[in-house]
Amino acid sequence: MNDMDARQILQGVTTATITTILLKKGLRNVWMRGAKPVRAGQPRLVGRAFTLRFVPAREDLATPASWGSPISTRAAIEAMPEDAIVVAGAGGVTDAGIFGDILCARMAKKNVAALITDGVMRDAAGVLGTGLPVWCAGYAAPPSVAGLTFVGWQEPIDCGGVAVFPDDLIVVDDDGAVLIPAALVDEVCAEAPEQERMEAWIMTEVDRGTPLPGLYPMNAETKARYEAAKAAGEA
Repeated sequence: MNDMDARQILQGVTTATITTILLKKGLRNVWMRGAKPVRAGQPRLVGRAFTLRFVPAREDLATPASWGSPISTRAAIEAMPEDAIVVAGAGGVTDAGIFGDILCARMAKKNVAALITDGVMRDAAGVLGTGLPVWCAGYAAPPSVAGLTFVGWQEPIDCGGVAVFPDDLIVVDDDGAVLIPAALVDEVCAEAPEQERMEAWIMTEVDRGTPLPGLYPMNAETKARYEAAKAAGEA
């Protein structure tokens, strides 16, 4: 399945549904801890992961001079493709902001879809003003080099306790960020719309006062009623 088709399907699927589908496939650890939306109402977004890796600060490397290095966040931003969802592994450090308003403005100018991190941002008002959708663990005034060393991009990272590989598919909404391993995208896209449809029908049954036992999860009788409702165009 191409990315355009996958995006079209998954933009109508919640991260909660995706985690349920992946749980059934044996994947329990796909939700990135600490990555929360910086503002309410950010859209659900779908895109390929472009990874950034930070490690704990080492004083000889984490200096303002490092910002001009060939291996720097500035260089990484210039390598970011349009529509990428940037996932930055910051080790959960919350007292040094990985990006501020200028870097976020450049990412927005390059049409990057979003930034996801288990770390924090700085320049809160300026970041919000760029319009770049961000999911993070909060804000802090100090710059990244106060607590982190940037070491590379487009390599496997740890973000919020989740192993993220370049080109994994990321879905992010009000519940946070979830990855779909690249090899499982087709399976998830095939199953997710039906899962959403089924749960919507269950909600209508709850609204009617139907008790939960046998409804959620469905027993054989409820499954038969659901299939009949689908056949009649009522689900």
